Amino acid sequence: MKKTSFICLFLSIFGLFFLPCCHRNNVVPSIRRDDLFSLKYGSFENQLNLFDLSEIGNNINTTIAMKNGFFYISNGESKKILEMNSYGDLLTLYYNSQKNPSPLFNSSNINATGNQVKTQEISTKKIIDYPLNNPSHICVDSRQLIYVVELYPEQQFETDNNRTLRQIVLRFDGNQCIGHIGQQGPGGTPFPFIKNIYTTANNELVVICIVPEGLEVFWFSESGYPLHNILINSNDAPNPLSDKTDTSVFLKVENVIPDSRDSKLYVKIDYFNTLIDETSKIQSGIEYNSTYIYPLDAVSGKYGRPIVIPAYEEVITQGFSKQVFKCPYDFLGISENDWMFFTIPTEQGYVVQIVDLSSSKIIKRLLQFDNEKVVYHNFSLSGEGIISALLATKEKAEVVWWRTDSLIDALLKS
Repeated sequence: MKKTSFICLFLSIFGLFFLPCCHRNNVVPSIRRDDLFSLKYGSFENQLNLFDLSEIGNNINTTIAMKNGFFYISNGESKKILEMNSYGDLLTLYYNSQKNPSPLFNSSNINATGNQVKTQEISTKKIIDYPLNNPSHICVDSRQLIYVVELYPEQQFETDNNRTLRQIVLRFDGNQCIGHIGQQGPGGTPFPFIKNIYTTANNELVVICIVPEGLEVFWFSESGYPLHNILINSNDAPNPLSDKTDTSVFLKVENVIPDSRDSKLYVKIDYFNTLIDETSKIQSGIEYNSTYIYPLDAVSGKYGRPIVIPAYEEVITQGFSKQVFKCPYDFLGISENDWMFFTIPTEQGYVVQIVDLSSSKIIKRLLQFDNEKVVYHNFSLSGEGIISALLATKEKAEVVWWRTDSLIDALLKS
């Protein structure tokens, strides 16, 4: 969903209100967007149910993943999962037959691009009936095994840890559901609220959960059995700024992304300074300071040397005066060739900042789309470094991608 830093949003509004004759000096070159296909809204097999877009405040459980040019869309609102190629042709449908109409497979069937589908083309589609309840986050490994977050039928509660356990991860092998993954592995107890799920180059599943202490990571082997369990406690997280200022420094563990090859995590932490009112000498708020990425060994639980991630700067000028507002990026992910991807919303879409883990080289590009028309979106980063997105407007949902992998390759060769 759309994420906006509340601090950055406040500063932007503040600047606009008090500087009516100002202009922004934030020119970032855009990268070409490829519009692949679109999906209509409805209940048929090649349509999405996003009817709740019209109701403010509703949580949308529709996410996208891309693997080897194939797209996987988890549509929680319609209790189904779609596997499609880059032309928008439906290949496999996992659906709850009690909540969806039977697929209309006949010679007049229409695919996602609006073209008629021939009978021999229809025969290649697979339909898998499974009682999905509310699927959300989705990812795929190199075996084309699909993992999707699902609600467990019975809610559980851990009194000692003050945790509600309600979500599991289902596995589909292309023909059937092969069970669920829980905290202890296959058939295990449900997880706390799941922030996201990932697969590594070794076909290992990594589940990131939000817990009262911060974030907890459950790392599983290729066969689904536990390898690592790491609690990232916000109270124990490193704070390199605590000894550099007289005021209090607050931190937020914004995201955790697993390495694709090694047993390592990358922890993004945003730091904020306390603002003291000069008259009353009491705390009047907080101000963003900086962002660090810490490598964390999943075996030993030890943090490595951090990397400083430059902030997004909103520059507002009026005449000869200039104001610079700094905001933290969101951590989208890391590619298999160790480029870290960070995003932040702007008036033209999203700015992506790509940082090389080894050299700290930085690339900035604009992922352009109309924020006035796009009422919901979901990004996905592939192992190759391709950013895909589901962009939902009031009329339809579009699947697009930006070939940031080609951009990185071209810059490395130049």
